[in-house]
Amino acid sequence: MKNLAELLVDAEKCNKCGMCVAECPICIIQMVEKETVPSWTDEAETLCINCGHCVAVCPTDAMGLSTMSGEECDPILKDLKATPEQLEQFLKSRRSIRAYKEMPVEHEKLAKLIDIARYAPSGHNLQPVQWLVIEKREDVKQLAQMTIDWLRSVIEKNRTFSEALQAEGLVLGWDFGIDVVTRGAPHLVIAHAQKDSVPLGDCLIALTYLELAAHSMGIGACWAGFIQVGAVYDPAIAQVLQLPENHISFGAMMIGYPKYKFSRIPMRNEAQIIWR
Repeated sequence: MKNLAELLVDAEKCNKCGMCVAECPICIIQMVEKETVPSWTDEAETLCINCGHCVAVCPTDAMGLSTMSGEECDPILKDLKATPEQLEQFLKSRRSIRAYKEMPVEHEKLAKLIDIARYAPSGHNLQPVQWLVIEKREDVKQLAQMTIDWLRSVIEKNRTFSEALQAEGLVLGWDFGIDVVTRGAPHLVIAHAQKDSVPLGDCLIALTYLELAAHSMGIGACWAGFIQVGAVYDPAIAQVLQLPENHISFGAMMIGYPKYKFSRIPMRNEAQIIWR
């Protein structure tokens, strides 16, 4: 259930700039007269989505909500702002990591990745994404084995689906000792949410935040597509994951320290753009 918020305004600090009114995505903040402090419209407390835009945009720290005050919100430090050139290299230099060191990622760093990822945007600020972190390498290996077992059954029962998944090649590689399901990654992170909602985009954005955060910390990540497909289509895998009732996986990611260092940014196709 959504927490009902209350708008709190420090009249002595408020400079009546109107920025909070302009930035409110639900348009529930008003200034009745030019020289009055901001106030809520009728029934605003039931409409507020607790996004905190009004608190974040206020230049004088006059705005607050009962669910969050300006003092509770971290300040944006200008000295840490990346330049466009730095950000361009950071984004272009991200690689999908498929070779990992034996060394596991520290628990504190895994927790930090999710702490960053929870700030990813979500529709109506519902923040539906929940997380499952599989820390033990042997548990990751078990899921990979179960995925292979499921793929064997797909090969037997559904040729079209099998070909789409390239299942025969995956199984053949596994039988030769090549793990192309989890690539020997020490950890898996799964984003899940209620299946009767529409959180796919929210989960994918949150996982992308996590992947980029990992890159910034020298940690490798790669989308675990076969684990995700298995979690959706194989009841045995879903049962092992033990997600909350009515929850399903919307995305999985391998996590670990990269075994190798990349020195260049590979070329990509030119963007196909329609300008109007």
